[in-house]
Amino acid sequence: MRLVCVNLGYGNLGSVAIAFERLGVTPEISGDPEVLRLADKLVLPGVGHAGYAMRQARARGLDRLLVQLPQPLLGICLGMQLLFQATEEEDTAGLGLLPGRVRKLAPAAGRPVPHMGWSPLEVRGDACGLKNGDHVYFAHSFACDDGPATVASAEYGRAIPAVVRSGRLTGAQFHPERSGEPGARFLQGWLAA
Repeated sequence: MRLVCVNLGYGNLGSVAIAFERLGVTPEISGDPEVLRLADKLVLPGVGHAGYAMRQARARGLDRLLVQLPQPLLGICLGMQLLFQATEEEDTAGLGLLPGRVRKLAPAAGRPVPHMGWSPLEVRGDACGLKNGDHVYFAHSFACDDGPATVASAEYGRAIPAVVRSGRLTGAQFHPERSGEPGARFLQGWLAA
């Protein structure tokens, strides 16, 4: 399998690559459109800011390419948020592959923002091997709204879509590369799908 992590000049590319290597798949890391076109599966990782990420995608012509490619695409954290139409973060237009808007989390007593730490999941669909009650690691200040593509969620002042799936698209708001056995199971499930 030719797995490619999309390099937009930001993010957690190294830790995501290591997580896949532990599963026996060594991903290429590339922002070259030709390499992306030849991939069997693509990963759009993410740690950073939506505005910067989308500026990088546009400057490299990858915003249009990622919309057109037919391969399965996994967005992780910010990568998942970029799959949506828009985000409140820097009032940024996303890739528009999924309907909806990403909104800032609301802080409250005992619920600081960013949401950093382990949260249990409620699984209500095919979430690539995740199970009800699995604890996964989150590190984010923004999240998409719950919707028809949500197959697993966590509670953080509102239902936070933890996994979305629609056609060739899968998104993980949590960090599978930091989520121990459940995260590895999720990545393995996505690779096998």
